[in-house]
Amino acid sequence: MGQWVLLAYRMPRQPSTLRITIWRKLDRLGVARLGDGLVALPADARTREQLEWIAEEIGEMGGTSTLWLAAPGSQGQEQAIAAEMRRARAEEYQAVIAQARGAAQARPGERARVVKRLQAELRRIGRRDYFPPAERDEARLAVQALVEQSAAVKEESR
Repeated sequence: MGQWVLLAYRMPRQPSTLRITIWRKLDRLGVARLGDGLVALPADARTREQLEWIAEEIGEMGGTSTLWLAAPGSQGQEQAIAAEMRRARAEEYQAVIAQARGAAQARPGERARVVKRLQAELRRIGRRDYFPPAERDEARLAVQALVEQSAAVKEESR
């Protein structure tokens, strides 16, 4: 079993924008939500630093937070947390796959814009993909196929 970094936090009720700001930042990190005000990430230098920054920000907003390094009580618990994180990333990759397939029918200029957006989205998802699902490779291939289709259309128009 691996180490996890946990952030336990409480935010003031008002203004709600502060809570939403923190919630979105945690969401971008791909945290596992273990309970109300308790999130976890696999422990490494990067995830620990990111949660330290958020903990500091919570304090600046009038909230309280504590960072912990911990291990799940059983391998089954760790597997359940990892499975939930994997499922969340799989949904994001499935959205990329659907958008890439839909863009295959778009005009070349629109397709090029979609390619750039989807490549950026793959990078964003990849930064929070701690337990890669099978959909990751499928999403990469779908975007690559779109890139190749765009290149082929450019060649034909010359």
